[in-house]
Amino acid sequence: MSTFSFLTKLTGYRWGLYILNALAWSLIYLAPIVPGLVTKQFFDVLSGSAPYRFGVWSLIGFLMLAALARVVLILFGFITDVQFRFRIGALLRRNLLRHVLKEPGARAIPISPGEAISSFRDDVDQVEETVSWSVDAFGMTFFAAVSIFILMRINAEMTLLVFLPLVVVVTVAQLSTSLLQKYRAASREATSQVTGAISEMFSTVQSIQVAGAEDRVIGRFSRLNDLRREAMLKDKLLGSALDSIFSNTVNFGTGLILLLAAQSMRSGSFTVGDFALFVYYLTFVMQFIQNFGKFMTYFKQSAVAKDRLTHLLQGAPEAILTEHHPLYLRTAIPEAVTAQPGEVDLLERIEVRGLTYRYPESGRGIEAVDLDLPRGSFTVVTGRIGSGKTTLVRALLGLLPIQAGVICWNGKPVEAPGDFFIPPRSAYTPQIPRLYSDTLANNILLGLDAGEERLRRAIASAVLEPDLDRLPHGLDTVIGPRGVKLSGGQAQRTAAARMFVRDAQLMVVDDLSSALDVETERKLWERLEEERQGAACLVVSHRKAALARADKIIVLRNGRIDDTGRLEELLQRNEELRSLWYREE
Repeated sequence: MSTFSFLTKLTGYRWGLYILNALAWSLIYLAPIVPGLVTKQFFDVLSGSAPYRFGVWSLIGFLMLAALARVVLILFGFITDVQFRFRIGALLRRNLLRHVLKEPGARAIPISPGEAISSFRDDVDQVEETVSWSVDAFGMTFFAAVSIFILMRINAEMTLLVFLPLVVVVTVAQLSTSLLQKYRAASREATSQVTGAISEMFSTVQSIQVAGAEDRVIGRFSRLNDLRREAMLKDKLLGSALDSIFSNTVNFGTGLILLLAAQSMRSGSFTVGDFALFVYYLTFVMQFIQNFGKFMTYFKQSAVAKDRLTHLLQGAPEAILTEHHPLYLRTAIPEAVTAQPGEVDLLERIEVRGLTYRYPESGRGIEAVDLDLPRGSFTVVTGRIGSGKTTLVRALLGLLPIQAGVICWNGKPVEAPGDFFIPPRSAYTPQIPRLYSDTLANNILLGLDAGEERLRRAIASAVLEPDLDRLPHGLDTVIGPRGVKLSGGQAQRTAAARMFVRDAQLMVVDDLSSALDVETERKLWERLEEERQGAACLVVSHRKAALARADKIIVLRNGRIDDTGRLEELLQRNEELRSLWYREE
C-alpha cells in the first residue's frame, strides 16, 4: 500500500468530518482574498485612482468585519481539526492494539515493549499530523488559484515572480526525499532503542543490582542516548535547513517583486492600490509556500511511520491499520461478552495430533506431538531444559502459532486455539508469573466478577492464606510493579490463585512449584487434587511431588515424545526419566 493510499483510507474513516474540516480551512486560507481587495480599494481611494466609490470609513469597516470573520473561521477550523485528527490517531492505535492482542501471546510484537510504545506514540502522531496538514494543502491550493487569477489580471510578470518560489520548494522537497526518510527512520529507531532500554532497566532492577552491573547498564544507556542525540540532530537539522530554504526562497522572490513594482509605478501602469494588494497577498503567499513545503516534508516522513507501524503487524495485511471500527467516544463501550462456567461444552476429552512448532530463529521447538487429556486426568510433561515443555503448552493454548497438527475438544477441531482456550474452558499459570502494581485481590481477579466465597476458595487452593496475615493490608496490599513486594513463592501462588478462581475445565500449569518449599508444594498439589472438581490438568514439572501424582507422564526429548506412561513404568524402562528422577535427590 502506498503512503498516499494509506492516508486516503484513513481520511475516509469520517469523510463528512474531513470534508467539513477541509472546507473550514479552505475558507480560512481564502479569507485574505477579500481584505486584500478592500486594501487595494482603500489606497486607490486615497490616491484618487479608485474605480469604485466607497468612503474610507466604509472600507475600514469592511476590513474589521473580514478580520472578525477570519477569527471565527479559525476557531471553527481548530475545533474540526482536533475532532478529526483525534479520531484518526485513536483509530490507528485501536486497530494496532487489537491486532497485537489477537496475535499468539508469545509472539505478539516483534520488538521490545518500550519500542512498541514509541511506535504507538510517535509514529501514530506523525501520521495524524500529516493527515491534519492535508486539509491545509487543499485550502492553500484554493488560495493560490484565486490569488493567481486576481494578480495575473493586474500584472502577469510580477505574479509569476510571486509564485516562482513554489517551484523551488517542490523541487527541493522532492530531491530531499531519501535523506528525509533516512534520517527520520534513524531517529525513530534510536528513540525506540532508548525507550526499550528504559523498559528493560526498570523490569530487571534486582538482577542488575545482584550482578553489580549498574555502571555497565548506565554506560550502555549513555551510548544509546548519544546515538539518539546524533540521529535526532541530523533529523532536526535537515528539517530546519529545508524550512530555511523555503523561507529564504520566498524572501528572495519578495525582493524581486518590490524592485519590479517600483519600476512599474514610475511608468504609471501600476497603482498604489495594486502595490498594496501585492504586498498584502505576499504575506499569505509566503505562508502558503512555507506550509506547502512543511506538508511535503510531513508526507515523506509519514512513509517511515507507516513502515514502522506495518512492521508491528508481522506480515499481516496493511489494510488492518485502516479498517473502520467504532471508537465509542460519546457512548458507553459495550460490555465484553464472556462465557460463564456451565455455558460452554463440558470437557470430555482433548485430543492433540501432530502438534508442531519450531522457532524460526533457532529451529528448536516441538514436532509431531500427540496428547490425550481426558476429563479429570492429571498429566505431567517433563524433560530436560530445552526439550520443548513450555513450547508445547504455549502451542496448545494458541500462545504460539502452530505450524502443523490438529487440536480437538470433544472430537471437534479447534480452529483458533488462542480464542478458544480461555476461561472458563482453560486457565494457565505461566513459568514466570505476570503481576501488576495493584492490590493482591485485583492481581488474582483481573477484572473477574467473582464472589467472595469463590475468591476465598481460590486463595486456599493456592496455599496463600498464611501469607495474607503477613501482608500489611491483606488482599488490599499493593504488591508493586511485577509483584516485587512478594517473594518468588508468593508470586507463583498468586498466579495459581488467579488460575483457580476461574473454575476452568482445563488447567495448564508451567513449573508452578519451582520456588516453593517441599511442604508448601505438597499442600498445593493436594489441594489442587481436592478442588479441581473433575478438571483436566496439564502440568509441566520435573519435581517428584508432581510426577508421583500423575495419571500419565509425557517425557519430551529434543522436541519429540520420548515415552509416556505412569511413573513406575517409566522408571523401569526410560533412561531419560530415570536421569531426571535421581537428579532430584
